[in-house]
Amino acid sequence: MKTRVHTFPNSNDHLLSARLDLPGVGLPRAYALFAHCFTCGKDLKVVTRISQALTELGIGVFRFDFPGLGQSEGEFGAATFSSNVDDLYRASKYLEEIAEGPQILIGHSLGGAAVLRAAPLIDSVRAVATIGAPSDPAHVTHLLASGLDEIREKGEATVELAKRDFLIKREFVEDLEKLSTEDATEQLGKALLILHSPVDEIVGIDNAAGIYMRAKHPKSFVSLDDADHLLTKESDARYAARTISTWAERYLEPAEAEDDIDETVVRLDGRGFLTDVLTGGHRLIADEPVSVGGTDQGPAPYDFLMSSLGACTAMTLRMYADHKKLPLEAVEVRLRHEKIDAKGEKVDLITRELILEGDLTAEQRARMVEIADKCPVHRSLESEIKVRTRLQS
Repeated sequence: MKTRVHTFPNSNDHLLSARLDLPGVGLPRAYALFAHCFTCGKDLKVVTRISQALTELGIGVFRFDFPGLGQSEGEFGAATFSSNVDDLYRASKYLEEIAEGPQILIGHSLGGAAVLRAAPLIDSVRAVATIGAPSDPAHVTHLLASGLDEIREKGEATVELAKRDFLIKREFVEDLEKLSTEDATEQLGKALLILHSPVDEIVGIDNAAGIYMRAKHPKSFVSLDDADHLLTKESDARYAARTISTWAERYLEPAEAEDDIDETVVRLDGRGFLTDVLTGGHRLIADEPVSVGGTDQGPAPYDFLMSSLGACTAMTLRMYADHKKLPLEAVEVRLRHEKIDAKGEKVDLITRELILEGDLTAEQRARMVEIADKCPVHRSLESEIKVRTRLQS
C-alpha cells in the first residue's frame, strides 16, 4: 500500500488532514471515501486495516479527520453532524480534483449515518457501505448522557468519551435531534450494504434492521458475527473489507485497462514481507508465514510457483482431452515442494499427483501423465532458465 498525505479546506476554511491509500502497484480500479466514527479519526486501527485490505484488492481509499480530531484544524465542539456531512461532500470534490470521484462511500458508526446523508449529494457514488451504523444520528446522544442535562441548560459541557474529554455544545445535540436518516435512507438511490455485529454493545443490531427496512433495493445485510463495535480483531476488519470489495464489484464502472498488462510488477513497501503483485491485469498479494516473520496474508513465493505449475498442468490436460475428445470431466493436481539431498547437495523436488475424473481407459490415463510432463511451465522449470537483472535508472 502506498499512502499520500493531503489537506483540503472545509466550508470554514479549516484544513482537514487526509490520507490517500493506493494499491502498491497499478492504478486503482475505483476509489472509496471513508467516514470514521464519532470522536475517532482516520488513523483508528479499524479504518487503517480496512483501508489496507481494500488497497490490496485494487481500491484506493481516501480517509480524513473531521475538524478538531487527529491532525485536522478546527474545534470539535463547533462541528455538527450536518457540517460533517458537508465535510464529506467537500472531501469527495477534493478527491475528484486529485484523482477521480469516489464510487464507494464507507461509514463506520456515526460515520455510517453521515454517508447515508452525503451519498445523494455525490454524483460519482454508486455504492454505500455502513459498518455498525445507527439508524438515526440522535442515537449518539446516549453516549452524552452524563452531560446531556448540562448541555441543554448551559449550552455546553465537557463529556468523557473513549477515555478522553470533549467539549460538546447544544448546537451539536440539537442538530442530531432534528436530522433523521429515514428520508435519506429511503431516497438513497444507491446500492447499499449494511455490515453489523449482532453483539455490538455500542450500536445495537436493531439499528441495522431499521436501516435495512427503510432502504430500497439493491440492499444487502452481512452479519459480522462476534465482532465488537470497533472491529478490534484484524480478521474482522479484513473480512469487512473483502466483503465490501466483492459486493461493490457489480456496481462499479469498469476500470480503465492497465498499461503494460503483459508485464508483471511486484512491489514491497515498508517492513515485513507483504507484497503487491500486478500480473496480466490481475492483482494478487504475496507474503510469508508468521513463523518466518510474515503476516500470512497471502501465498508465499514458492506457493505461487506450485500454483503456476499446477494450473499449467491442468490447462494442458484439458486442452489435450478436448483435442482428442477424451471423456475428462475434471482434473485435480496436488503438488508438494521440498529440498532433498542428492549426491551431497540440496536440490529441489516437486512431487505432482494427478487425479483424473472421467471414464478414461488405463491407456488414456497413462498418456495423460506423459502429457502433464509437456506443460510449458514444467518444461521451463526443467530447462536452463536465464534471469537478467538490471537496475532501473
